[in-house]
Amino acid sequence: MGACGATGLATVVSAGLALALVAAGAAGLLVWRGPRNAIAGLATGLAVPLLYLAYLNRGGPGTVCHAVPGGQTCTDEYTPVPFLAIGCVLFCAGFLLFATLGRRADTAA
Repeated sequence: MGACGATGLATVVSAGLALALVAAGAAGLLVWRGPRNAIAGLATGLAVPLLYLAYLNRGGPGTVCHAVPGGQTCTDEYTPVPFLAIGCVLFCAGFLLFATLGRRADTAA
């Protein structure tokens, strides 16, 4: 749900509206079924597009050229560090929140 929502917001110009609607429907279903672990999944899911952006920009910052048949192609890339840092923080926060909620539910039962 989180990955779908984050990707939908990032690509709102093209296919983002459809992805945002799917994410909203998934969020509604999770809240209806019980929102206890939904926030942990949301935080962890939001990390996926950020980690993917860090992977795509792993050669940056600056212009990165690759050899292709018949020449080369160059692209401008961002620094991957902010994407990686925020993605790791969100992933770890979601994982710790899930573990905390699971432990709290075990002690309450």
